[in-house]
Amino acid sequence: MGTIISRTRKDGSTAYLAQILIKRKGKIVFRQSETFDRRQAAKAWLSRRETELRKPGALDQREDPTLSAVIDRYIEESRHIGKTKAQVLGSIKNNYDISATRCSEIDSAALVDFAKAIPVSAPTRQNYLSHLGAVFAVARPAWRYPLDQQALKDAMVVLKKLGLTGKSKHRDRRPDLEELDRLMTHFEGVQRRRPSSIPMTKIVAFAIFSTRRQEEMTLIAWADFDQQASRVWVRDMKDPGEKDGNDVYCDVPPVAQAIISSMPKRQSQIFPYSTDAISAAFTRACKFLGIRDLRFHDLRHEAISRLFEMGMTIPQAASVSGHRSWASLKRYSHLRQTGDKYAGWRWIDIVTRPAADH
Repeated sequence: MGTIISRTRKDGSTAYLAQILIKRKGKIVFRQSETFDRRQAAKAWLSRRETELRKPGALDQREDPTLSAVIDRYIEESRHIGKTKAQVLGSIKNNYDISATRCSEIDSAALVDFAKAIPVSAPTRQNYLSHLGAVFAVARPAWRYPLDQQALKDAMVVLKKLGLTGKSKHRDRRPDLEELDRLMTHFEGVQRRRPSSIPMTKIVAFAIFSTRRQEEMTLIAWADFDQQASRVWVRDMKDPGEKDGNDVYCDVPPVAQAIISSMPKRQSQIFPYSTDAISAAFTRACKFLGIRDLRFHDLRHEAISRLFEMGMTIPQAASVSGHRSWASLKRYSHLRQTGDKYAGWRWIDIVTRPAADH
């Protein structure tokens, strides 16, 4: 009746998934699973649950798994789940007491206590609850688990009134040319000393001239680049309404095209590097150079601001940035046309030079 499946986690450790599946006349009438760090603990749980389920009437009772088990099933059965959502759900499952609570016992008070225990900012706390909300939305209608969506909604109302959740504020940090020159000089020196390192000069410049986020940048394959049409197929673009499958064509300005053409075609992706490595290199450089409060994502704000300063309309800018809602670009509408501050920027010639093994 029960099985144990061992799986290797990303950190190299082994997890043991204990599963119970009972069928009657070819139909599944009961299914339950739990994940353990030790095989012995998984065996003990299976033995105990199998004994309980043999009792008369046990299968007539509504299945009431822990939140941890529901999260496991949600992740296992979801066709597409973003990296951030997977990390958040994993954190909830592994780091908070509510994960060991049975579905029927999770009320609004329990959810408020859980949210208070998350040591993050109000916007990040709201993201935690939003990702957990996806699990609540599926659990009852799909699997008949007694997770109460209304309890989560009530908890979110309370947390908002207490100021513990809220939307993130728009960042307006933009790098100036002096800061960018220092960064590019630093990255050029790193590349000279370690030719195998990430070509951060090209990546920083591409972010500025293409408006692409680093996640989008690392997913672009050579097959996605339509040089003749001056556009690129951007996969899984971030969108507040649709979480998966947001693939869209975006226009690629000339300098960004030249940077793409300068990259070696050793792999299927144009920028075959991890977002973690890019972020780490950028953060280290800013700290080393004493550049305060600058994040890689600020380059996208800089890039979109530049489009408006060059005189682009909202539709024209959206064709490059990929914004589906023009309302999202209204924050840039106050910018006056001042021309292109990157005209004649000496780094353009450097970042568009073909790589040695191109």
